Amino acid sequence: MSLVKALFLVPLLAIVVGLGYMSAGPAYAQFPAATSAADPVIQDYRIGPLDKLNITVYQVKDLTMEGVQVDSSGRLLLPLIGSVVAAGKTAPELSIEIADRLRGEFLQSPQVAVWVAESLSQKVTVDGAVIKPGVYALSGPTTLIEAVAMAQGPDNKYANLRRVVVFRQIDGKRNAAVFDLKKIRQGKEPDPVILGNDVIVVDGSQVKGAWREVLGALPGLAIFRVF
Repeated sequence: MSLVKALFLVPLLAIVVGLGYMSAGPAYAQFPAATSAADPVIQDYRIGPLDKLNITVYQVKDLTMEGVQVDSSGRLLLPLIGSVVAAGKTAPELSIEIADRLRGEFLQSPQVAVWVAESLSQKVTVDGAVIKPGVYALSGPTTLIEAVAMAQGPDNKYANLRRVVVFRQIDGKRNAAVFDLKKIRQGKEPDPVILGNDVIVVDGSQVKGAWREVLGALPGLAIFRVF
């Protein structure tokens, strides 16, 4: 086993045997699920540089804008209030900040809505038993089914659709959840939202190397923190 594999697997295996936590509940409880694939409001999505936003200030047409692009430094230049840091905030957080900046001096009770029209800053890695593994840019709010489709879908000859793992950094710690893509496709389980920097691995007989050892250590359909 290579040093890289060993460094990756040792914390994982230690937690699987007793240092982490495990739940008997459904795997999708760990991550938020979209109500529909077209739902534009994803609460946990973090805005990044070069993302394009739609901003609505209700009943103030001159302050309502579409396709406003966050600059490379993560800022927006808006009428009346000037420069606003957008990168790293969710759409609801940015809505509140813009409203606070407008309140009092410019508007009495501003109502602001922000949503991501296009994402150019967030990427997702799709690996394992898919047709075209790789790193893909998220073009806005994206679900698990949509992310796997970016890799031209699962390799049906080898893929195990009942074990699709999403790895995610939460509060500086790496987490994982296992999803049943077959049930999601059938509408029996929610389709979870995929965030920037997530790593998706579709299990299957052709998965090789470190991923095979990592996936083999994961309990089936459980929620747990790996490291």
